[in-house]
Amino acid sequence: MTEVPKRKSLTDPTAMRALAHPARLAILNRLQAEGPCTATEMAEVVGVTPSAASYHLRMLAKYGFVEDAPDRGDGRERLWRSSGPGLSVSPDPDDGPDVRAAKEFLIKAFRDQAADEATRGLEALERESRQWREAAMFNRAILLVDAEELRWLNERIDELLAPYKTTVRDRADAPAGARVAEAQVSLFPRARRRPHGIPRDS
Repeated sequence: MTEVPKRKSLTDPTAMRALAHPARLAILNRLQAEGPCTATEMAEVVGVTPSAASYHLRMLAKYGFVEDAPDRGDGRERLWRSSGPGLSVSPDPDDGPDVRAAKEFLIKAFRDQAADEATRGLEALERESRQWREAAMFNRAILLVDAEELRWLNERIDELLAPYKTTVRDRADAPAGARVAEAQVSLFPRARRRPHGIPRDS
């Protein structure tokens, strides 16, 4: 079995804040999902001007998130692709204040984008075939685990998903009918809720 390359772990606060821009996250998401494209093609998808798309792509390249892709033969337009097998950002107890704040900012941006993608998927589900509707799942589970078990679950889920990621799987090897899908996984200890108290009658 081919070894799946590890995702790049983000620790540079400047790079994380640069990536957290909504347009740049959308650009990176598009490159990871569909493969290389030009700034002009990206502009149509993201909803920005070609010059803005080009600027955002250069900023992503500056921090190593995207890179030049082989041209299509005519060499007239610059092609871009995502670099590496993907990204990972997780809080660490040893993070300094700047790194912690940048990670929280980027994670929130990730979650906002993911929530938007899930909403669009849910709204479009009724137009999917029966096969795809039955395959889709929107699941939430409340767990009772210790820290080591939560870490173990995270690693096992990541190992299970890794070979199917668009940044890893060769499209030529995928079965007929394969298309881009999305898995959203969040594992975290729930924060204790403060009681609201009983509302008073007005």
